[in-house]
Amino acid sequence: MLVQIDDKILSTELFERKFVCDLNACKGACCVEGDAGAPLTMEEVDILEEIYEDVKPFMRPEGIAAVDEEGVFYMDMTNEPATTLVNGAECAFVYFDAQGITKCAIEKAYLEGKTTWKKPISCHLYPIRVKDLGDSIALNYDEWPICKPACACGEELNVPVFRFLKEPLIRAYGEEFYNDMLQVEKELKS
Repeated sequence: MLVQIDDKILSTELFERKFVCDLNACKGACCVEGDAGAPLTMEEVDILEEIYEDVKPFMRPEGIAAVDEEGVFYMDMTNEPATTLVNGAECAFVYFDAQGITKCAIEKAYLEGKTTWKKPISCHLYPIRVKDLGDSIALNYDEWPICKPACACGEELNVPVFRFLKEPLIRAYGEEFYNDMLQVEKELKS
């Protein structure tokens, strides 16, 4: 089922499905598996090019080499910009912490006060995927087997996808939009 808020068409799965990332279980697999880099906007490409030198100290040598050779992005199969990959799989901007958990060098630079940009919105919003439909945008829940631990954790804690993603939803679309989502949740429950 779908609901509409302004120019946004939302899958009701965002309200019905439960989700809380469990990095100890998945180890951040969404950043190293798959067949494409993280989706970017052209505005984000400009930001990433601008802050690259500040992010570089937090990156792995393989990621730095890939970016130095190919740039911070490439055009994916749908002719949209995406983060550069290492070995055709992992994002060039990942690093691994002492527990072997995949982390984001862009976010690390942000947390260390080196940049004012947290990370690509597509990463921050995951497992919500956004599709531009021309006169509107669609927000859908993206189900991926590697996120089964996050679904189990979300079920256990009873946290709907959209509530888990409150911060990035507000970052992307504003507080009023998020409050409208809370209202939709109430209506769906009644």
